[in-house]
Amino acid sequence: MSLNRIQLTGKEILEKNFKTAMRGYHQEEVDEFLDTVIQDYEAFQQEIEQLRQENDRLKKQSDNTRTRSTTPNHQVNYDILKRLSNLEKSVFGKKFADTE
Repeated sequence: MSLNRIQLTGKEILEKNFKTAMRGYHQEEVDEFLDTVIQDYEAFQQEIEQLRQENDRLKKQSDNTRTRSTTPNHQVNYDILKRLSNLEKSVFGKKFADTE
């Protein structure tokens, strides 16, 4: 549902006046019903706004997650490199380490 199709606001519903006819509706009943409609209408508008905000927040979170996962990790763990070097020395001997 698009906001462009919403034709009434809660205030417009509240301020709507109907003409009376000889066999018209009971005015108090109509007013009570319109009060309920207004309350529901405003609750729906609040829910829509909350969902929009949550949607925006989730989109930003998703974008941030994508950005982090596509960014290459250039951090080098020097401790692991040192251990690999020591392992190479022990496996291949001192001669291999000296040729590097």
